[in-house]
Amino acid sequence: MWKQWRLSRPNTRLGYSQVTTVRGLLLDDPRLSAVAREALARRVLSPTAKEVSLQDAEFDAIVTTARRMFRAAHLRITDNADQLAQWRSGTFARGSEAWLLGEALDCLARTGEAPHDTRVRQRGRVLARYARVLGGERPEHTWQRLFLTRMETVALGVLLLAEHGWNLSVIIRLKVPQAAPDAGGNGPRIYRVELEKHKRGAGRHFETRNLTDDGAASPGRLITQALEATVFARAAVHTLSPGTDRFLIWRSAKAPLNDRAQDATGKKSGIGVFGFGISGCTAHRWATQQGFTSSPFHRGRRTVNTLHRRAPGQNSQATHDRVYALTDPQVRQAAIPVIAEAAEAVVSKAHATVFAAALREEADPGDQQTATADCHDYGNSPYIGPGAGCTASFLLCLACPNARIHPAHHSRLAHLHHALGNLRTAIELGQWHSQWADGHARLEHLKGQLGTAVWTRALADVTIADRELIALLLNGDLDS
Repeated sequence: MWKQWRLSRPNTRLGYSQVTTVRGLLLDDPRLSAVAREALARRVLSPTAKEVSLQDAEFDAIVTTARRMFRAAHLRITDNADQLAQWRSGTFARGSEAWLLGEALDCLARTGEAPHDTRVRQRGRVLARYARVLGGERPEHTWQRLFLTRMETVALGVLLLAEHGWNLSVIIRLKVPQAAPDAGGNGPRIYRVELEKHKRGAGRHFETRNLTDDGAASPGRLITQALEATVFARAAVHTLSPGTDRFLIWRSAKAPLNDRAQDATGKKSGIGVFGFGISGCTAHRWATQQGFTSSPFHRGRRTVNTLHRRAPGQNSQATHDRVYALTDPQVRQAAIPVIAEAAEAVVSKAHATVFAAALREEADPGDQQTATADCHDYGNSPYIGPGAGCTASFLLCLACPNARIHPAHHSRLAHLHHALGNLRTAIELGQWHSQWADGHARLEHLKGQLGTAVWTRALADVTIADRELIALLLNGDLDS
């Protein structure tokens, strides 16, 4: 029954979740037979990822389009904000064209609407004197002067994705970042951004990021621009519903939204003529309008975190590797030269640890004996420097050009090589690599130079004195 049911599940993330969840439930039941338990214990392969990262050209086109759209909106809103600030400060002469434009912007900022006729037959029509200075009654002439449109908000979301690698569910839940000056008082603005991700499990939904705006390329500059572009929308929403702290707010051109409507996060999707966040449908519509094949958020986030940031984005390192990096074709392709470079580094390391002592047929009477070789120039060590005497480890004699190896050393070194090989299975592998691997590699090199026959004979000739000396060396008794 288990095998039949497992085969009936689709090869998707949902099917994988169903199989692993039910398996975990059944394995806890003591009534499960041994045969059934063995069947349940078989590995469940994770489904092949169908979603892959975007190609560089496509991702760059998406980001460029979003940046162009949001930049135009930001400049439009900040220019009109400057006009409104001058009007409120009394810069313009009363009744002038500039003054009338400022008064229209003030009404728009306070109510979300340009000054309009309230008479029944003309209700909703912008008053003629204001329509003239605004340039018309269309949205681009009236409310778009101070508020983002729905599609411009999508563009802002795409930029947040490209900058920080956040997914759509996090972006649409963003609260208004809190800004505070640094310790100097006049330094760059530092924003505290609260991130919420329900998929991380109970108790781990929330985290914060500190983003600093100290220049055009800094991570906090986009936050500053987003705050400037949404300042009037946030103020208007706060008037309608005090305490609302949503970051991404846009104005609708249609009739007032249902205040009780909720988005996919379970929160209000808007109030009055203002909408909150970005829906999946809106993201798809934005992509279609701009000539792209699909919503930029899912594949875009994979692209940012695997190819650009190359680090987890609100995931564990294991999840990042298993779900995002290892399943992505571009990551695999990019890994080829990295793996090749690492392999070359290993070869270089091996060459750096080769046997460097000189081989001799017999001992030189002027050499000084050590535990592993004879030293030809004790006073000029390549490790310590000239004139100071050598205090390096006896294992480093195998890598020293001052060392001399002759047949009297063969049995001792063959036994040391054998002992290091045994030691590898007796201690933690990382410790062996850090302390003994280089010495073992040099002895392997020496073994290759002497030949198998000489090495086998040397192992057979190992004396009690050789064993005792090597035991003292490995135990650290010769270090002093």
